Amino acid sequence: MVFFEMNDIPAKEIAPGVNIRVIPGQRMTMVQFSLDRGAPIPEHSHPHEQMGAVIEGRLEMKIGETTRIVTPGSAWQIPSDVVHSGQCLEDGTVVVECFSPPREDLVNR
Repeated sequence: MVFFEMNDIPAKEIAPGVNIRVIPGQRMTMVQFSLDRGAPIPEHSHPHEQMGAVIEGRLEMKIGETTRIVTPGSAWQIPSDVVHSGQCLEDGTVVVECFSPPREDLVNR
């Protein structure tokens, strides 16, 4: 498929207050995260390079040793295996992230 309507992709709850919509690709995965205020993003790392941007709302994000409040228009790049975490600060927060190589664990949920 070439075109997608994000709202037509069924949302999957991956943690309390965190829902995702996933678009799988051959060499990357795109994920739309919808988060509720207070939803944690536990500290973790993975072999995938990750890039993202806030579409709506606010998050506190920690990448490596740097912590920042990110808002609409804020974007980030997380290299492979770098520890990162976060906390949603506002109901209705929407984030879009891309991962390479593909996140099979999210595609198969």
